[in-house]
Amino acid sequence: MKLTDILSDHFDAKVWEEKGYLLPKFNIPAVREKTYREPTWVHFGGGNIFRAFPAALLNDALNQGCYDRGVIVAETFDYEVVDSVYKPHDNLSLAVSLRADGSIEKKVIASVTEALKAQYGTPDWERLKAVFRAPSLQLVTFTITEKGYGVPPADLERGLAPLSATGIVTVLLLERYRAGALPLTIQSLDNCSKNGDKVKAAVLSYARKWTEEGLVPQDFLLYLQSGEKVSFPWSMIDKITPRPHQKVKEMLAQDGFEDNTFIETAKHTFTAPFVNAEEVQYLVIEDHYTNGRPPLDIPGGAIFTSRETVSKAEIMKVTTCLNPLHTAMSLYGCMLGYTLISAEMADPDIRLFIQKLGYIEAMPVVTDPGILNPYEFIGEVIGKRFPNPFMPDAPQRIAMDTSQKLPIRFGETIKKYLERKMDTDNLVLIPLVLAGYARYLKGIRDDNVPFQPSPDPLLDELQAVVAPLTVGASGQDYSCLKKLYSRADIFGVDLYAAGLGERIEGMVKELFAGEGAY
Repeated sequence: MKLTDILSDHFDAKVWEEKGYLLPKFNIPAVREKTYREPTWVHFGGGNIFRAFPAALLNDALNQGCYDRGVIVAETFDYEVVDSVYKPHDNLSLAVSLRADGSIEKKVIASVTEALKAQYGTPDWERLKAVFRAPSLQLVTFTITEKGYGVPPADLERGLAPLSATGIVTVLLLERYRAGALPLTIQSLDNCSKNGDKVKAAVLSYARKWTEEGLVPQDFLLYLQSGEKVSFPWSMIDKITPRPHQKVKEMLAQDGFEDNTFIETAKHTFTAPFVNAEEVQYLVIEDHYTNGRPPLDIPGGAIFTSRETVSKAEIMKVTTCLNPLHTAMSLYGCMLGYTLISAEMADPDIRLFIQKLGYIEAMPVVTDPGILNPYEFIGEVIGKRFPNPFMPDAPQRIAMDTSQKLPIRFGETIKKYLERKMDTDNLVLIPLVLAGYARYLKGIRDDNVPFQPSPDPLLDELQAVVAPLTVGASGQDYSCLKKLYSRADIFGVDLYAAGLGERIEGMVKELFAGEGAY
């Protein structure tokens, strides 16, 4: 059983269906031809989350007969993904949904019609330029991670040949401007706050620079800025999509599904012809489109709403109902030697820890978006999503870049307590999470076994702060902690000014007492 069998004249669908595979119900060649002639959607960053969620939503819309075109994938960072994942399998992939009850859904995704490398001077580049000149084009989306929206100063100096994803898209937007200043929506689907503004800021950085240097007319900048022709809506996306896992590979192999090879590219992208993900998913999008949009608001699909509601949904998730719980259990999970989030949830102490953290300490200041119930959302997180034994997600992955996450995930809640003059003496578990961060930075597990903290841009700097501390030493000086917990850039507030610094120091002393401190 191979994905490309599906396009064969001799394909036997019965064999696949008997093994539980959901096959495309639409005419794949017809959709590909229509998309080639009248493209509507280009996506940059064809990784795991894209195939498991946006591409799968479009696949469902095609299966339901409510749309007739697919999505074109463009890659700006890791061209090997096109060569190793898309082209060998004729742009088909398999989405495996891992359910908490132990069952799985195996769905062949055929909504991707082309996969192109955004390389200047190549046939793929000429095709992308043609696509951006097409009046039918409605939407350009990204899943390139928050880091992908940065604008390197050196890239701004490259003129009309930048290398970043947003710079390349700005070059392509110039093509659309020259074709008649045609309307278009640029949409981030990355898990970061106010993501539409991040895309817009990056695109305008390139356009302004080119305008100043006389490389483009002033009207090009106005075309992007005015909001009449080009929009940059916000979105909130939520779906856990770990890298391909051995357990899933083995399950597929038992079916006779042969396209189960793990792929690690030279740029360390971990991928496969299949993608495994949890079944739960949320996509809330600001409904601001200047040239129409694909019907992703099918049952169980995207929720289109106002910018204010998108912001509230994002704040609810990131500061209360999901991300703080993830970070809390990831730090302590690393220190307790866990390698799976689901295994942590079987620990009654950790489960109770995040339950109280969410329901008792964070929920009193929750932002209710109206379209999603915070109590139901957090209940699904604790009762269904995190305990899912078939989700091979690791605390070590979640703990990556923790220093960049703490201000939003915990600092915002502390700020709300202060702004509303609520009693911060009620905060016990949030300080315990932040105290645990100091022990985590030390890289010593609860059983005194060293471990390597996950990658973080401030890791070396922050480890140097806690370097004077020794696990198990008595009578040591903890004054070095003031260099850590006074940093508002890391915690969102100066924790001493917030009245929490001394309490956290006391917890750190307990955590450094020795083996079994947790």
